[in-house]
Amino acid sequence: MFKDVTYKVIIKGLRTNVEKEILYGITGQVNPGEVLALMGPSGSGKTTLLNLLGGRLIRSTAGGSITYNDQSYNKFLKSRIGFVMQEDVLFPHLTVKETLRYAALLRLPNTLTKEQKEKRAIDVIYELGLERCQDTMIGGSFVRGVSGGERRRVSIGNEIIINPSLLFLDEPTSGLDSTTALRIVQILHEIAEAGKTVVTTIHQPSSRLFHKFDKLILLGKGSLIYYGKAAEAMNYFASIGCSPLIAMNPAEFLLDLANGNLSDVSVPSELEDKVQMENSEADSRQDRPSPTLVQEYLVEAYETRVAEKEKRKMLTPLTLDEEMKSKVSSSRRQWGASWWEQYSILFRRGIKERRHEYFSWLRITQVLATAIILGLLWWQSESRSPKGLQDQAGLLFFIAVFWGFFPVFTAIFTFPQERAMLSKERAADMYRLSAYFLARTTSDLPLDLLLPILFLLVVYFMAGLRLSAAPFFLTMVTIFLSIVAAQGLGLAIGATLMDVKKATTLASVTVMTFMLAGGFFVQKVPVFVAWIRYLSFNYHTYKLLLKVQYNNIIPAVNGMKMDNGVVEVTALIAMVFGYRLLAYISLRRMRLHSGS
Repeated sequence: MFKDVTYKVIIKGLRTNVEKEILYGITGQVNPGEVLALMGPSGSGKTTLLNLLGGRLIRSTAGGSITYNDQSYNKFLKSRIGFVMQEDVLFPHLTVKETLRYAALLRLPNTLTKEQKEKRAIDVIYELGLERCQDTMIGGSFVRGVSGGERRRVSIGNEIIINPSLLFLDEPTSGLDSTTALRIVQILHEIAEAGKTVVTTIHQPSSRLFHKFDKLILLGKGSLIYYGKAAEAMNYFASIGCSPLIAMNPAEFLLDLANGNLSDVSVPSELEDKVQMENSEADSRQDRPSPTLVQEYLVEAYETRVAEKEKRKMLTPLTLDEEMKSKVSSSRRQWGASWWEQYSILFRRGIKERRHEYFSWLRITQVLATAIILGLLWWQSESRSPKGLQDQAGLLFFIAVFWGFFPVFTAIFTFPQERAMLSKERAADMYRLSAYFLARTTSDLPLDLLLPILFLLVVYFMAGLRLSAAPFFLTMVTIFLSIVAAQGLGLAIGATLMDVKKATTLASVTVMTFMLAGGFFVQKVPVFVAWIRYLSFNYHTYKLLLKVQYNNIIPAVNGMKMDNGVVEVTALIAMVFGYRLLAYISLRRMRLHSGS
């Protein structure tokens, strides 16, 4: 139930902030077993109202009251509400079956077994008619996959899989043909008939679809024009003098009214009188009332004839059994899986989604080509002469820079690119943020560490570095440490800024500074900036690579003493955990979704 709901946004200007009203006192009620349709032209506020009812907007600028079985919104409700957004937010490299299977494993109650959850995913596939494309990748901008209509049905399947108490949908039939759209609405009716509540925005339904809705809210520029049974809408508007003059789809007729367009619609006598008065005052001639005048008339007619009666109906308490009340009365969150199960599911999903990206021919060619060029430039170099030693030190510095630069700019995109998905899934309480963060950062590691091995196998032997098992494996471990530390910096920058352009700019400046302070270009760094080198993973990696190659051979290289390297290893390990902790804190503090 929602009563006198208002909403405004604050538009920040150069000098002053301007408040803009989006909704003006919307009142209505939808009971279990009913489907409520929110209709109105673009910009009428129907999506804003849907987001408010679904708990997806900050309510500090909202007025009125919204209750669920006489209870106010709480975090427990997240797991009881299904919310299908207007845009399909899905992983492009997962198949339809994998997408719904992971949703089932994460969202369905932990009282069900894994087999029961997977069976539910298969049932939803058949309910939505997706069996023919269940093994096809979802696809996206650069990946070929299922059609737009099928993608839409997968988004709906993601939400109905939990059999929610309340289901909100933002234009679920967009992009679907009339038969598929009718099938979707029939599924919504079946959900409602099982005692659930369904609220959906709809743009311009066919007449068959329109007659499937139980209740209707018609909005015009944020104001309520009609609320009541959908089947009685035409009779109501006929009673206030607005009737279609030709055979017309009821939805088209209602949208014309909401837009203030009275073409092919009878003009009420009150409006005709107003038009004549305006014509005589302005000394002009216009046949039909202006859209603003029409809308004012419709809002006023609703407020005087219907609004009070509907509000009195809402004062009558709805009889709910104890089971129905308990569905929203608990304040305790219920997770669909334990922390460890969430982590393992997200880890597997992460590897499946990103394996295509990591093992693309472009990426492999980039690493192999760089390795071969380095191997040819430093072909069988030797370290016995001072000049040869300096040349090898240059190679080691480039390796330190390359495997510091490469992971930073890969990791930067991690959270900004997945922000929409993270917002959607966290708003539905699919998993804990800590489980997601750890799974997301660790699922990259097995994939990230395969290409460096390939790189080192080419460069190490072509360049003629120390041909002994211990130096080879220590070099590999050093590069791994550098990669994981550099990844941490990229994750921290991306999570803090959440904007790819800003993050890339900051990372470029940071990596360039770390490279210059890395100990190869400048050995004698001025005291007032000397601290920068200790924050540089390039500096510590370069020192370790030198110590691995020349320890017990010469006492110092480029002014760096050949000790055991404990300080450098400790510094890199501190960066591995420190940068990731910063990234996690940034995600935790950030409001990933306005309602989460």
